[in-house]
Amino acid sequence: MLSSLVGFGRHTITGLIRTQNRHKQDWTADYRFYSQGRFDPEPVFDLVRNSVVSHLEKSAPLVTAMDDSLLRKTGRKVHGVRYLRDPLSPPFNVNFVRGLRVLQISAALPDVSGAARMVPIDFKHAVLPARPSKNATPEELQAYEQERARRNINKVGASCLNQLRQKMDQNGDTGRRLITCVDGRFTNSTVFDAVPQRTVLIGRVRKDTVLYHLPTEQPPKGRKRKYGTQAPTPEELLKDDAAPWQMVRAHACGQMHDFKIKRLRPVVMRMNGGAMPVQIMVIKPLGYRLKAGGKLLYRQPAFLVCTDPDLALEAFLQDYLWRWDIEVNFRDEKTILKVGQGQVRTENSTQNAPALGVAAYALLLLAATKAYGKSGAPDRHHQPKWYRRADGKRATTNELVNQLRIDLWASSLRPGHYSDFMSATPPDQMSEKYQLNPAAAIFSSVY
Repeated sequence: MLSSLVGFGRHTITGLIRTQNRHKQDWTADYRFYSQGRFDPEPVFDLVRNSVVSHLEKSAPLVTAMDDSLLRKTGRKVHGVRYLRDPLSPPFNVNFVRGLRVLQISAALPDVSGAARMVPIDFKHAVLPARPSKNATPEELQAYEQERARRNINKVGASCLNQLRQKMDQNGDTGRRLITCVDGRFTNSTVFDAVPQRTVLIGRVRKDTVLYHLPTEQPPKGRKRKYGTQAPTPEELLKDDAAPWQMVRAHACGQMHDFKIKRLRPVVMRMNGGAMPVQIMVIKPLGYRLKAGGKLLYRQPAFLVCTDPDLALEAFLQDYLWRWDIEVNFRDEKTILKVGQGQVRTENSTQNAPALGVAAYALLLLAATKAYGKSGAPDRHHQPKWYRRADGKRATTNELVNQLRIDLWASSLRPGHYSDFMSATPPDQMSEKYQLNPAAAIFSSVY
C-alpha cells in the first residue's frame, strides 16, 4: 500500500516490487497475494468509514456520494473486460474502449468553511458476465440473462447502499441518517425502490420528468390512488414566472456562492413504484467570466430530486455540491496513483489490486487530516514562485504524495548528513548510515 502511493512509473505489480527494492527476490507471493484472495479490502474500508464518522457530530448525517468509473484494459483475457463507452469521447462521435467497470462510494469529511473532502469507503468490481457462445442452449442463455440482470450496475449500487446502512446500524449509528448523492445514472426505479430505511437519496432528473401531486382524496372502495393531478415538469417550473426564486448560500469551487433555486414539494414520480413523496429543486445557472471584463457566460440549469420532502434547502443543495469531489477521487486514483495499471487477469486479482490502491489513497487522506487538519497542507516553501496557491487551501494529492516521499527518502538523499544526532566523533570512527535504498525506487521503477 505504501509503494502504491510513492512509487514512480507504472504501478504494475512489478513496479511496486521495484519500489520496495525486492526485484531480485521471488515475485510469486506478490501475485498470489491478489489472485488467491489474501487481501480483503472490507476491513480497511470499515476502518476508514469509522474514522470519518468519528469526525462528525453525533446528530450530523453521513453524507456520501456513489458513482461508477472505467478502468481501461488492453488484454483480452482479463476477467470481466468488455467494450464500454468512452466517457471522454466527444458528443458527436461515441467511442468504445476495453475496460472494467467499478463502483465507488466516498464519504464527505466537512470542515468549518463549508467545504468537504470525499474519502473512499467502498470499492466494488461491477462487471457483467461473459456472453455465451452462439451455440449455447436456451437454458444457458436464460441463465446468462438472469445473471446479467443481477449484476446490473444499478442493482450493485442499491446493494452497496443497503450494506452500508447495515454496517452503520451494526456499529451503533442507528440514529444517524445516511445521505447518498448520485448522478443521473442511478436516478431510476431500480435504486429508488431499494433505498433502505433512514437513508436519503439525492440525484439528478431530466428536465421533462413527469411529476404528480399527492392525491387530495381517496375513493371509498377499490384501490387507493397513488397519483393526483399532474404537476409541472422541472423545465416548466424553471420558466414559470409565478414561482418565486429563493436565495440559498452554499460552498462550491473554493468559496461561498448565492444560488437561485425553486422548489416543488411534495410530488411523486412514475419511476418510483411505491409513489414515495419527493421534492424537486431547480437551480438557476450561475454566471461566470473566463477573464476579467470578459463576456458573462452561463452554465446549464440543474434539476435535482430528494427522497426526503422535508430536507432543508441548505442541506439539500450543499450535500449535492459535495458530490463533485468523488470525480476528483477518480481523477487522483487513475492519473496520480495509477489505479488499475496492474497487469492481472483473474477475478480476485482484478478486484483486489485496484481496491488496494484505493484503500491506500483513503488512508493517505485520513493521515493528512490527522496531521494537518481538515483544510491544512504540508510545507509549501519548495513550490515555484509562479505556483499561485493561496495559503489555507487544502492539500492536493500530489502535495501529500510528495510530502510522503520526503518523509521516507529525504534523510538518505541528504548529502553530508548520516544521522540525526550530529555529535563530534573521533576521526577514525565511521558515522551511522541509513539502510534505505531510494535508488531502487527512483531509478528502477520506470519499467
